[in-house]
Amino acid sequence: MKIKTWLLLTYLLVMLLPLAGVYGLYLSINDYYKDKQVTEYFEKHSTLNKIKKVVSQYELYQRDADFTELEVLVSNEVQITLYGGNGQIFYTSNPIISQVGSYESKKILFQGLYEFKQNYRTFTYKEPIYVKGRIVGIYEVVLLRTEWVEQVNKQTYLVAGGIVLFLVVIYGGVIFFLNRRLNRPVKELILQMKAFAKGEKVPSKLHEKKDELGELAWSFLVMQQEIELARKQIQEEQGQKEFMIASLSHDLKTPLTSIQAYAESLKNGQLSNEEKHDYLKVILTKSDFMKQMLDDLMMYTLLQSPSYELHLVEVEGEEYFDMLLSDYEQVSREKGFSASTLIQIEGMYEVNPKQLMRVVDNLLANAWRYTETGGRIEIYAFEPPFIPTDCKKWVRSHLTKQEGLYMIVQNSGKGIPAEQCQQLFEPLYQLDQARSQNGQRGAGLGLSIAQQIIEKHGGKVGVASHEKQGTAIICWIPKKEE
Repeated sequence: MKIKTWLLLTYLLVMLLPLAGVYGLYLSINDYYKDKQVTEYFEKHSTLNKIKKVVSQYELYQRDADFTELEVLVSNEVQITLYGGNGQIFYTSNPIISQVGSYESKKILFQGLYEFKQNYRTFTYKEPIYVKGRIVGIYEVVLLRTEWVEQVNKQTYLVAGGIVLFLVVIYGGVIFFLNRRLNRPVKELILQMKAFAKGEKVPSKLHEKKDELGELAWSFLVMQQEIELARKQIQEEQGQKEFMIASLSHDLKTPLTSIQAYAESLKNGQLSNEEKHDYLKVILTKSDFMKQMLDDLMMYTLLQSPSYELHLVEVEGEEYFDMLLSDYEQVSREKGFSASTLIQIEGMYEVNPKQLMRVVDNLLANAWRYTETGGRIEIYAFEPPFIPTDCKKWVRSHLTKQEGLYMIVQNSGKGIPAEQCQQLFEPLYQLDQARSQNGQRGAGLGLSIAQQIIEKHGGKVGVASHEKQGTAIICWIPKKEE
């Protein structure tokens, strides 16, 4: 049950149950009193009838009458007063009435005759005594309700105690459940937060509760997981950056050492013109290699920024990709590989021409590096459902898109183990672990850069490889929405 609903129900219970309880006790006590009143009425009336037999004797309403028989009837429960016809008091056992011999006002005396009056503490009855049609006296009998008053007081205490106990039970139950449903979970959640802030873990099932606090605990648990994941990613990125700095420092140190050595040799001046030419050529080659490494590092860092966005322009597919890929076939042949290019594209695409050229440069550089001299390199750019006939079967199984275009660089060779395929796109990863080889371009950032550029085009990059047949890097780019 939701805490909001639970609190509303609790509020209603706290408001209504005490009222219902008090009203129920009142009804039960009232019924009890009614029953007792009926019983008491008849008991007192029976007592009055016995007394009336005595006090109705007219001899008692004379001077110097004998009240011995009357004294027997008087008790703590019975008070009797006898008045003369003129209001004079002949006899009284009521301590609040004036002394014997005094007079009572006739107006008061004659009020309530023949009425068996009942109030909280007494039953009162007055009746005149007639002799030959003349009132010779009036008697007043007061029957005290001592037992009744005691029972009422006792019952009142019981009722008050019952009401207090009832309220204590209700409010105690509310406090107990409030502590169980609200206070304890809140304290547990605070404890979890403090522990998490200290890097500790507190086992809890609070997130399994089906209320607002359970939802809050679940949100906190999700936040914990996200923060831990972010911490892990930061640690991995930090480790990756440290590894990158160390690796690039090593890669830059080798060509820099060579440049320094050749520059010192040129400075000595004891070289032939041919040697000077060769030394300068080496220095330029090493410098170009270092420049390319630094350029790749800067591009990789730029692509890592979430705020960096490629500026895309609309191009005609066939014209652009023909211009992009046409020169690589000849360059591949000059490097000692057999090569072929196939382009089958129609329609418009949104691309960043400069960065897409960097992608193709990186893919071809990688293919040249890992293809033996005399090997074959195929370059494809086509739209499904068309698939080039030279495209290997183990490549075709990766072509699942039915729209957009595929750009594939496929080379022959020994292939890449399946467990290493996805590692190709990790920064600084190289299959042969041979770093900074003379004349080679980059230091393991090329494929990672290519992947990020394609993804910023809204595309995907994958790899397909087959043992002893070769490897293909597969890029998919979506078509421009019309």
